[in-house]
Amino acid sequence: MKRLLLTLLATLIVLIIAVPAAVVGYQYWYEPGSDVTSASVIDRAEQLRRGAYLSRIGDCMACHTARGGQAYAGGRAIVTPFGNIYAPNITPHAETGIGTWTSDDFWRALHNGKSKKGEFLYPAFPYTNYTRMTRADTDAIFAYLRTLEPVSQQNRAPELRFPYNQRILLAAWRTLYFTPGVFEPDQSKPADWNRGAYLVQGPGHCSACHTSRTVLGGSEEKLDLAGGLIPLQNWYAPALTGGAENGLGNWEARHIADLLTTGISMRSTASGPMAEVVGQSLQYLDKADAAAIAGYLKSLPQANAQLGSRAGISSGNAEQVLQEGQRIYEKYCVDCHRANGQGHPPAYPPLAGNRALTLDNPLNPIRMVLNGGYPPSTQGNPRPYGMPPFAHELSDAEVAAVVSYLRNAWGHKASLVSPVEVSRYRGAPLY
Repeated sequence: MKRLLLTLLATLIVLIIAVPAAVVGYQYWYEPGSDVTSASVIDRAEQLRRGAYLSRIGDCMACHTARGGQAYAGGRAIVTPFGNIYAPNITPHAETGIGTWTSDDFWRALHNGKSKKGEFLYPAFPYTNYTRMTRADTDAIFAYLRTLEPVSQQNRAPELRFPYNQRILLAAWRTLYFTPGVFEPDQSKPADWNRGAYLVQGPGHCSACHTSRTVLGGSEEKLDLAGGLIPLQNWYAPALTGGAENGLGNWEARHIADLLTTGISMRSTASGPMAEVVGQSLQYLDKADAAAIAGYLKSLPQANAQLGSRAGISSGNAEQVLQEGQRIYEKYCVDCHRANGQGHPPAYPPLAGNRALTLDNPLNPIRMVLNGGYPPSTQGNPRPYGMPPFAHELSDAEVAAVVSYLRNAWGHKASLVSPVEVSRYRGAPLY
């Protein structure tokens, strides 16, 4: 019996050591796509044009440029629940940038999430999406980046809490959440559908915000594009799936394309972090790509609804709260959004039937009432109308009342909002 127990203990010790070692070794050495080489470039100017375009719609500059800093020189803090990660310098500076990188090194980073030296990259860099990109497109982006002015700016090391600062542990994370692989077109779908799918899944990395995350920061694959809280930014990214109730199913494709390229549409306006994405990136989508993305999103199946609780309005003072909310709405909101909630789109979006109001999480309407907001200034809407902030004029209870009213007017059915929820976001950064 003693010999059996010792054998079992020895086996357990071996497994405890061998399994993690095997995972780390596998992740270090497994590099699918490493045999994919660059194709010869016939039209250099066209490659650079495509690289600039993909870099822009992938919004590379947003992360790789510190506020007030030089473009692509890095230094911007990517705030995560585990600490701050600072985007690196990706100008062609030989010492502090990627000036000594080859196109193979760049492909390795985007496709396999590894640095030039083979280190695991933190997934704040969305290589989990960029792996879907073709070699030709990553080569085009790299060629464009090589044309930038080299900037001497040292990179900052990540500031992560233990144990997240132990980079070797990313081997386990990658095993759980990362499968390298280029986008494979669906041969049963038309070319524009596949183009939209490629842009959404690859360079657009839409799931980075619009998909819920696990406690370890991995995407919930079963809830892809079904909406999710943007960590530490105090905004909720809504579902992009095709469901009619909480998705884009009852939107017209042209209204989706309008929102992406101008920041406004007959259904909604872009605000919060999405306004920055539209202003810096998506407004430059060409018409065919914007239409392809819209068509692809509308085709996606209904996501699990995250609508407000139907039983949530049974509070004892519900009627009093909703009456107070209606009074506030009629005083401050009715001129722009009208008594029937239809608004004056596209300048002032409709509130009746607005899915942002009936989501289980009332974060976005709370933030809009408190802080107001403007859609971005874009080529298609250079002088946007906006909503003023009411944080200075309305108490937490009043904001809760008017948001509760919006969530239950014009046929909406959702839970009431408490003053405590409003207080939580009153002093929060915009994003």
